[in-house]
Amino acid sequence: MPEYTVLTAIAVVAVIVAELVYFKSGIFRTAQYWWSMVIIFAFQIPVDGWLTKLSAPIVIYNPEEILGLRAPWDIPIEDFGFGFSMVTLAILLWRRWLDRRPATPEEADRQ
Repeated sequence: MPEYTVLTAIAVVAVIVAELVYFKSGIFRTAQYWWSMVIIFAFQIPVDGWLTKLSAPIVIYNPEEILGLRAPWDIPIEDFGFGFSMVTLAILLWRRWLDRRPATPEEADRQ
C-alpha cells in the first residue's frame, strides 16, 4: 500500500477518533465546522491544483506512494484527507485551548 495513502488514512481516522473519544467537542454536528471546511477546500482546490498539475508540476509525488487517483486539476486524492486532518486537528486544539483559558476580567463581566 502506498505510504502517503496509508499515512493520510491513519491521520483521518486518528483525528475522527480523537474528536469522538477525547475532545468530544461536537464539531462534526455543527454547520459552522462544515462551512469552514467548504471554504478551506474552495481555496485548497485552485492552489493545490496549480501546485500539482501534471502539465507543469511544482510539487511532484512519487507515483508509488499515492493511489494515483487525482481529482480536480490533478490533485492527488490523499491531499484532501491530509487537509481535512490538519485543519480539523487545528480547530479541535484551538477550541480546547479557548475552553480552558481563564476568563479575562472583561469576559467575566459579560457573563
